[in-house]
Amino acid sequence: MKQRILLLLIAVSPLHFVLAQSNKARHHEPPGKTVYTGNPLFPGWYADPDATVFGKEYWIYPTFSAKYNEQVFIDAFSSTDLTHWVKHSHVLDTARVKWAHRAVWAPAIVHKGNKYFLFFGANDIQNDEQVGGIGVAEADNPAGPFKDHIGHPLIDKFHNGAQPIDQCVFKDTDGQYYILYGGWRHCNIARLNNDFTGLVPFPDGSTYKEITPKGYVEGAYMLKRNNKYYFMWSEGGWTGPDYCVAYAMGNSPLGPFERIGKVLIADTTIATGAGHHGILYNPNRHKYYIVYHGRPHGDTEANHRVTCLEPMEFDKQGYIKPVHITKNGVKRETVY
Repeated sequence: MKQRILLLLIAVSPLHFVLAQSNKARHHEPPGKTVYTGNPLFPGWYADPDATVFGKEYWIYPTFSAKYNEQVFIDAFSSTDLTHWVKHSHVLDTARVKWAHRAVWAPAIVHKGNKYFLFFGANDIQNDEQVGGIGVAEADNPAGPFKDHIGHPLIDKFHNGAQPIDQCVFKDTDGQYYILYGGWRHCNIARLNNDFTGLVPFPDGSTYKEITPKGYVEGAYMLKRNNKYYFMWSEGGWTGPDYCVAYAMGNSPLGPFERIGKVLIADTTIATGAGHHGILYNPNRHKYYIVYHGRPHGDTEANHRVTCLEPMEFDKQGYIKPVHITKNGVKRETVY
């Protein structure tokens, strides 16, 4: 019996031990002490997170970080205070999307009307002859279950050289929804129709417009603040130490966008490969957070990525202040 217990202890990874200790500490908080979320936010290998606020809860939707053929579902996580997270397993599963069979990546979540829409990439297609691309699923609840919304991919071809992956759905202040996406160092923007079943051409008749800035690799994201459009993306190699997040600013969702600089500053003593982010905005407290993935210090396995959170701030001119990755994360904060 003693030998079995010893073998079990040896088999427990350092990461899961750290996570267990971190979660234990969060549930035994000294009165009056400032409590931080700690990074990573929750156990497990998760990457490419998108995040939002629904009602009184924060929600994060990441990629399940594993080999392509094992990426057949998406889990979600919810919290009322950024420190205690509830896992919602398989909110989307390829069993409910007949054309998707692997490489389910980079979810983007939207609440419109009485429905929740989850956009995702699937199958990692390499050419226009393969089946796959960007899909959209719908549900009545943010925890799902999400089912295929249109029965086929929304975008299933290469346009302007952009692989149909890594989508962000952005709502402008005039109510128009845009989808930004693209791998292989190209990024497109397109307009979504009202029920998310298709795309609407621009006034000049084109459907896809390329807005690729210098340095772009993948992981497109857009937000609007004080009438300025912030276009963000990941650059470098996702398995290497040079992976990071950069940004540009423009006066239109179509740009033009000139690269300003890096947002997420790596610290290899904490994590490598820090990138492919989302922005968590709390409109009630007017606070921005950047949610991203990193590979724990000393870990070289490509798919060993964990979800982390840092505050994101702007200077007086509206530029994003550099974000330094930490082990602390952010202070505990309720939605209201």
